[in-house]
Amino acid sequence: MSEKIAVVTGGGMGIGAAICERLAKDGMTVVVADLKYEAAQKTVAKIDADGGRAWPLAMNVGDEHSIADGFAQIAQKHGRCDVLVNNAGIAKTIPFLDCPLDHWHQVMAVNVTGTLLCAQHAARLMREHRWGRVINLASVAGILASAGRTAYGTSKAAVIGLTRQMAIELAPFGITANGIAPGPIETPLTQALHSDVSRAHYNELTPIGRYGQPSEIAGAVSFLASDDSSYITGHVLPVDGGFVCAGLLEI
Repeated sequence: MSEKIAVVTGGGMGIGAAICERLAKDGMTVVVADLKYEAAQKTVAKIDADGGRAWPLAMNVGDEHSIADGFAQIAQKHGRCDVLVNNAGIAKTIPFLDCPLDHWHQVMAVNVTGTLLCAQHAARLMREHRWGRVINLASVAGILASAGRTAYGTSKAAVIGLTRQMAIELAPFGITANGIAPGPIETPLTQALHSDVSRAHYNELTPIGRYGQPSEIAGAVSFLASDDSSYITGHVLPVDGGFVCAGLLEI
């Protein structure tokens, strides 16, 4: 993996930062792309301190021009992109009847259109080397409907469908496309978004009985980014403590 270039969107904090740190430990050079440039710099500083290789990139995945400019910088600096992790995303919990149209459009622009555009730019670079890994962060909310997630859940269901579409069209170029559907993960976002009631329900309905850690998502990304996953494409792996598979948990 020492020659591989990995691009992680939303890499400045939470799950994204954990993914960047893991891929750097795997030997890749990591481009930490984030809307918040200072957050990206902090992740890069930690990777550097641990002996890895990384550099920060200001990128707004809700803006097609920012994405194009970012990948132009990557192409100029490295001439390649081997792994893309579409991690950047936004979310709010709003009841269905109150979901405003501007929120819907914003979530779709970042979570779906941003994923599409980043993958297109990355895959064009991957195609030149006949090897690539696209890993899209979906969510269990894209598999099971959950209250208050009209825009977010729908966007993640779209990401799952988009992942399959990428898989069949990019396979001839040696590129695989897979997704990861995190369950409840302990991040700044979930700490702000999940009420005490929501947290209690998640813990009750998750067989493992706890929130996951960002490092547990990063481990799954590491596998899908490796040569060991070469015959896996078009699939979405729930990393959720059993949340999606669970029904009644007691007799």
